[in-house]
Amino acid sequence: MEIGTLIIVSLTFLLAGFVKGVIGLGLPTVSMGLLAVVMTPAQAAAVLMVPSFITNVWQAVGPQSKPLLLRTWPMLVGTCVGTLALGLWAGPGLLSADNGMRASVGLGIVLALYGILGLTSFQFSVPARLEPWLSPLIGVITGVVTAGTGVYMIPSVPYLQAIGLQKDDLVLAMGISFTVSTVALAIVLVADGALPASVAGVSLLALAPALIGVGLGQWVRARVPAPTFRICFFAGSLILGLHLALRAVI
Repeated sequence: MEIGTLIIVSLTFLLAGFVKGVIGLGLPTVSMGLLAVVMTPAQAAAVLMVPSFITNVWQAVGPQSKPLLLRTWPMLVGTCVGTLALGLWAGPGLLSADNGMRASVGLGIVLALYGILGLTSFQFSVPARLEPWLSPLIGVITGVVTAGTGVYMIPSVPYLQAIGLQKDDLVLAMGISFTVSTVALAIVLVADGALPASVAGVSLLALAPALIGVGLGQWVRARVPAPTFRICFFAGSLILGLHLALRAVI
């Protein structure tokens, strides 16, 4: 990569890590959205691997991790099935097809939808009796979205909120879900040849600004009202998603 691109990558992960530090999610959403402006979604997803995996594992470790893992494992299995099925069986190169145009449109739609859901504060409520069959379905859909766009927020995050997880448990559950999605997506990218050693090296270098950003975000989270920042984040997600989708189409 050229030095200019490396600078953009570093600043992108600094910002993405900052967002994750403040609200507990958003690193893949911000980084995929911004990096897709200067590279294909497949390349962006590959660069995302190391920072995403490390920060997600960090987020997934807590006193309630085991109970949450036992509760959400059907969704996690579904996520793996959906990601691997679409990424490996239904067509390798999905993220890089048509020079990434279709993936850019899909990514833009997901980001815009994510922004709308966040701004409207629309929430689902799922009774416990429905979890056994709904969890794997949500997982499969999340996996399909992951394989097609490189972003794994939809519909897993709204679903985790809908089953009643709050605050610390929600952050832990998101970390577990994101870690599984990152590993499944990495398998797809390796099989597709989109994660060569050179890109892996850039991904490793991106870890430092991501961790710095997370630290800064956690510092700010204790001083700035999270609802205010969430509004800015979801509005930015909506605008960025519309930009990516329209740019790819036009």
